[in-house]
Amino acid sequence: MKRLIECVPNFSEGRDMHIIKQITDQIESVEGVSLLDVDPGAATNRTVVTMVGEPELVIEAAFLAVKKASELIDMRKHKGEHPRMGATDVCPLIPVANISMEETVEYARKLAERIGNELNISVYCYENAAFKPERANLANCRAGEYEGLAEKFTRAEWKPDFGPDKLNEKAGATAVGARDFLVAFNVNLNTTSTRRANAIAFDVRERGRVKREGNPITGKIVKDEKGNQVYIPGSLKAVKAIGWFIEEYGVAQISMNLTNIGITPVHIAFDEVCRKAEARGIRVTGSELVGLIPLKALTDAGKYFLEKQQRSLGVDEAELIKIAVKSMGLDELKPFDPHEKIIEYKLAADAGHKKLIDFTVAGFAHETASESPAPGGGSVSAYLGALGASLATMVANLSSHKRGWDDRWKFFSDWAEKGQKLKDQLLFMVDEDTNAFNRIMDAFGLPKKSEADKQARKEAIEAASKYAIEVPLKVMELSLSSMELIEAMAEMGNPNSVSDAGVGAICARAAVNGAFLNVKINAAGIDDRSFADQMVQKGARVMQQATEAERRILEKVEAIIQKQA
Repeated sequence: MKRLIECVPNFSEGRDMHIIKQITDQIESVEGVSLLDVDPGAATNRTVVTMVGEPELVIEAAFLAVKKASELIDMRKHKGEHPRMGATDVCPLIPVANISMEETVEYARKLAERIGNELNISVYCYENAAFKPERANLANCRAGEYEGLAEKFTRAEWKPDFGPDKLNEKAGATAVGARDFLVAFNVNLNTTSTRRANAIAFDVRERGRVKREGNPITGKIVKDEKGNQVYIPGSLKAVKAIGWFIEEYGVAQISMNLTNIGITPVHIAFDEVCRKAEARGIRVTGSELVGLIPLKALTDAGKYFLEKQQRSLGVDEAELIKIAVKSMGLDELKPFDPHEKIIEYKLAADAGHKKLIDFTVAGFAHETASESPAPGGGSVSAYLGALGASLATMVANLSSHKRGWDDRWKFFSDWAEKGQKLKDQLLFMVDEDTNAFNRIMDAFGLPKKSEADKQARKEAIEAASKYAIEVPLKVMELSLSSMELIEAMAEMGNPNSVSDAGVGAICARAAVNGAFLNVKINAAGIDDRSFADQMVQKGARVMQQATEAERRILEKVEAIIQKQA
């Protein structure tokens, strides 16, 4: 399994696309690194870049980008709304897959050291990569911004971790860190007042606002026994926020970094800003995402807003995303393209492999009818199972919206969510069955020149053949599981849709039957007879249960139809 890290460098140039392109060209020059997103902002004069790949490749691409930025960006001339201290202001690394935070920290420090030594740029390590506790917070590292660096370097406690302690006037300083996934999220307000936007930001951010004696705005600042300012915490954990005015759009914004969306999801942050803004006589008009966001963050948001409406949560992924975008006004300032903003979609697009489930209905049929052996009966069986689960899910959703059944919307919503999960699992198996077939073909294509080659080939064929049994058996089990949903909808769902539940039962049973044929034919060709017999026996039990379930469901469907006649 590949180790993957994400890197999100922020460059202090958001207006000159020629400069930005030269920087991102450096990233794209490193084979194996995917440039997922380039998000320039004219008002902030800042570009947020997102790349992903194996660690060694990513830090090479990051180094090249930082180097190019130091050559092209002159901090002596830079102006923008966003706090900044260098041509490359920050460069965080984020673990994505098969890599620990501890390992990511080591890569961050390796990158920081190289930037400091080879580019003569002062570097602070922050977040998890920080060498000192006070440097974990990026705001502390960046305090005073570019203009305050020369004086900052004179203080022993703020000597850079790597690189010179003398100001590089052109490139400034850079913060390199290792952190968990961060969502940069801005909420738009119907005001031009930065002061009022800041007030709302202080209301919600974890750090809150400075505590004062008497007047909360002009009163004397309260300090603790060590002379440190005392803060009144805001209402949201794992949230950093400031208010600013964006001249490009003519509105004030709350600019937030959600440092742990498991603690404060994006939809909770949005709603809380709405509440705090309303309390101050201000309305939220929309929001924007800077960079990328995990898929789950948007689907969770979609479910959150549907639940507030007492609508079924068991809808398609695309619908959940649409609800999230519209509910939070993510498309207010510019169009929101999920394929450009959701990290999983970007990675899938970069992979460039077209799945069977990406075909149109007609295209899938045409491909099946071609001279190619795949997709075959296994993939078609999985698709039949997905259709069966989909029909039952449709009945659940229709029932949750049925007039007069409002008190039962959650009951049907829960069933619909289960149906969506089963449908998605079965759709995955459509392609996985073909992948299993291809694994067998690849195994047969292995060399057989030496005895060692022959033995390795034999073992690969055996392993691939076993997997080709396990896949259709999984299709059988998933399709059988869907029949519980189908039966529930036949019994308790909208009676006007009971025939749909019946068709779903027929599809599910056909999926089980078809997949069982694949289990048996693939079992016949493997040497491990104990395994083969065990799988066939297991399949036979599932087949028997599915046949009985279909009979039971169709009897109930017929009874309801007769009653309506």
